[in-house]
Amino acid sequence: MDFANQIILVSAGLITFSIFAGVLSSRIGAPLLLVFLAFGMLAGEDGPGGIVFNDYGVAYFVGSFALALILFDGGLRTSRETINRAFGPSIILATIGVVLTAALVGLAAKFLFGFGWAEAFLLGAIVGSTDAAAVFFLLHLHGLRLKPRVAATLELESGVNDPMAIFLTLALVGVAVHGRNVADVSDALDLLWDFLWQMLGGLFFGAVGGYAVLRAVNRLQLSSGLYPILAGALGLLVFAFTQSAGASGFLAIFVAGFILGNNQHRATTEISRFSDGVAWLAQIGMFLMMGLLVTPSALLPILLPALGVAFFLIFIARPVTILACLWPFSFTPRETAFISWVGLRGAVPIFLGTIPVISGVEGAEVLFSVAYVIVLASLVLQGWTVPYAARLAEVELPPRPTPNRRVELDLPAGKGKSVVAYTVDPMSLLLRRGVNRLPLPMGTTVISVMRDGVVRTEGFDRGVEPGDVVMMLTTAEMIPTLDRLFGARRMRGQAKEAGMVDFVLEGSASAALVADMYGLAFEAEERELTLEEFMRSRLGKDIKEGARTRVGGIVLAAIQVQDGSVRQVGLDLDPPQEENLLTQFRLRWRAALGALRELFIADDPRGPF
Repeated sequence: MDFANQIILVSAGLITFSIFAGVLSSRIGAPLLLVFLAFGMLAGEDGPGGIVFNDYGVAYFVGSFALALILFDGGLRTSRETINRAFGPSIILATIGVVLTAALVGLAAKFLFGFGWAEAFLLGAIVGSTDAAAVFFLLHLHGLRLKPRVAATLELESGVNDPMAIFLTLALVGVAVHGRNVADVSDALDLLWDFLWQMLGGLFFGAVGGYAVLRAVNRLQLSSGLYPILAGALGLLVFAFTQSAGASGFLAIFVAGFILGNNQHRATTEISRFSDGVAWLAQIGMFLMMGLLVTPSALLPILLPALGVAFFLIFIARPVTILACLWPFSFTPRETAFISWVGLRGAVPIFLGTIPVISGVEGAEVLFSVAYVIVLASLVLQGWTVPYAARLAEVELPPRPTPNRRVELDLPAGKGKSVVAYTVDPMSLLLRRGVNRLPLPMGTTVISVMRDGVVRTEGFDRGVEPGDVVMMLTTAEMIPTLDRLFGARRMRGQAKEAGMVDFVLEGSASAALVADMYGLAFEAEERELTLEEFMRSRLGKDIKEGARTRVGGIVLAAIQVQDGSVRQVGLDLDPPQEENLLTQFRLRWRAALGALRELFIADDPRGPF
């Protein structure tokens, strides 16, 4: 009994203190996952904690469980739009890219460590994939917004490349332990069949399981608190069944989460929040455990050559792989460089490093230690600099305005419909237009407006005031758009961020329909065009991303341009006013006088002269 209580005490204490340490470290920009990993090392046998943990079997079991939960949450949050934007480049990176990275790193490991070829390429396979947890959370934790195609490529690559790394690791473990000869035709065919079954089986079981989870959530009448537990349990069932069938359970659970997250279902908010919390817990537990597993004193003898492999991976192997895989997809040099830099390694390489140890590969402890050093180097060097790299590569977008307060209520019988209540911010776009004139997203209906405790269900033409509570019926996918409407657009007197738009529309949309919805003053002949045709008529054939044209008091911007065609058009309902030089001079002069007044007069208790 005392032993069980001590386990609970130590586990809860580690998680609690690591969270507090993460909160403090975030103020200096440290990657949160690095903090969890370092905290686990401090709690280990070489640190002040003195906890001895060297059970690789338990680490593999817990790591599999945690990674499955993380990938399920990643699938829930991956939209169809992300798949459409980045399917080609992400799949190439997740397959050919992992193989090429593993081969290049294997060559470096062979030279720096003198490993046998099987062990050298095994190390390459272990660190060959980017880490979904590291990428998802470093891109989203601080609200970093990237160009849509760049963000989609990074997120989708990290979500689907783990199965390839796992397959390569298991295949090379078989070569190292059982002496399988890949040059032999029968062994090569066996490996090819294993690969096809891993990928295709994972996709099949994930799709079937995902729709089974969706049907169960929508058909069963349960307490609202049970739906998230049901979804998570069924997702793990899909993972375990697929693994038992010899296919990739990690790919299957990602696909199951994707299907659930992109179809209407009950308890959307509860499932999303529960999955987010469980994914956080899984990551904290996974990184702490991997930190406990390593012995820092064992890293010292191999530190320098391991850092050499890490730098080779970051500065040579990853860039070469990205250039080779992305050249057919028309990424700009800056976008390619940024995608190359965000090749983050996290807990997955450490988790994969336990497989050779469990399988009895000779020198496997060294492979595990080298993988650990590579992960630390990646999180410190790349993870710490992701925001700065995004600005340098010019792929960062302005942050979206966020609502002051938002309350959501799922409708169990509404199949994805939610009632959302927003408190109107003093700097919200709503204050510039009446509710009945606001371009609300499709499928959104205003139910009521409450002011000073009095509910109003009509007369919306009178507009709203700061502090009013607006209640609407909408769908989950429209909530980010509503966030932009109800959030503070900018501080008073602050210039509008370059490139910021309020809505993103498809270029194939009818100009007449858009004009009627958003109150645009198109000419009669322009109403017959699509938005793509309208933009080309205004801006010419050689349109560049970011090109803008004004229609009355509204600006249309080319957000996504491919092969000369405008695929997406941004709508800026509150563009900065065009100012002549005299007006700009007057504004700057007033700002300078205001600054002088604050400096010399505002703090004087006697007030102004």
